[in-house]
Amino acid sequence: MLARLSLVALVAAGAVLGSPVVPARANDTAAGAIIGGAAGALIGGAVSGSAGGAVAGAVVGGTAGAIIGNQSDKNKKKGSYYFWSGGKCFYHYPNGQVVKVSKSYC
Repeated sequence: MLARLSLVALVAAGAVLGSPVVPARANDTAAGAIIGGAAGALIGGAVSGSAGGAVAGAVVGGTAGAIIGNQSDKNKKKGSYYFWSGGKCFYHYPNGQVVKVSKSYC
């Protein structure tokens, strides 16, 4: 039973992750939930040896993956960052403006 459940989880994860749909922007929340859920199901099933353990692992792993992915999404949406180019440090504002700043920021 555990082998069958693990195989189903693995095939489902492969089908979702292998789909050719290209989003306009990466959605790390969904990817984190899928990967975390699949990993949690495999680990939970292996540790407990029961389908209930696999389900519990999938829930915990999916939740943890979604939380971590959501935080990653928030960091990407800020749109402002420092970068180094041509021996100088620049700051990129969220509105697209780029200004030269002190080297200590980079």
